[in-house]
Amino acid sequence: MKRSPEGRAVLSEHPRVISANVGHAWDLPPNTFGAAYAKFMGSRKFSPDDRPPIRFMETEEVAYVAMRAREVHDFWHTLFGLPTNLIGESALKVIEFEQMLLPMCALSVIGGTARFTEKQRRLFYKHYFTWAIQAGMQCSDLMCIYYERHFDEDLEDVRRKWGIIPAPRPTPNAACIR
Repeated sequence: MKRSPEGRAVLSEHPRVISANVGHAWDLPPNTFGAAYAKFMGSRKFSPDDRPPIRFMETEEVAYVAMRAREVHDFWHTLFGLPTNLIGESALKVIEFEQMLLPMCALSVIGGTARFTEKQRRLFYKHYFTWAIQAGMQCSDLMCIYYERHFDEDLEDVRRKWGIIPAPRPTPNAACIR
């Protein structure tokens, strides 16, 4: 994060993804990244304030980066167009692994896919796994983005700017993902 101007700003200013700071997203035009985030959160009745605190980190800076990764997770769902079901979460963990190389992300994918039905497993590997590897490798460093400064920008513009490839839509014959 220290190598990127925007990443340095995040580390310096320590923005938090909490309702008090992102609540204005609900008032933005529908084509914006912020409005897409608000719609994502509202449709699931999620609140950015519901996340548990980060504990047991070596330094305050590491604790902040871990907390930031947790807080921007829903931005990534929005940007990549991934649902919050087991398949969507597993695909996002593949992207997170490609971005941060954290073993816990890979372990989450292994654990998540172990819980899939055979149909879900086929769907995941046919439509999401390879895409998620490519998407995670191709996009900007997601931890170095000051997302809150881009809320009023067009969603498709920020996707292009950051090299985001939205998730593929399964074919009508694909297995049910719910």
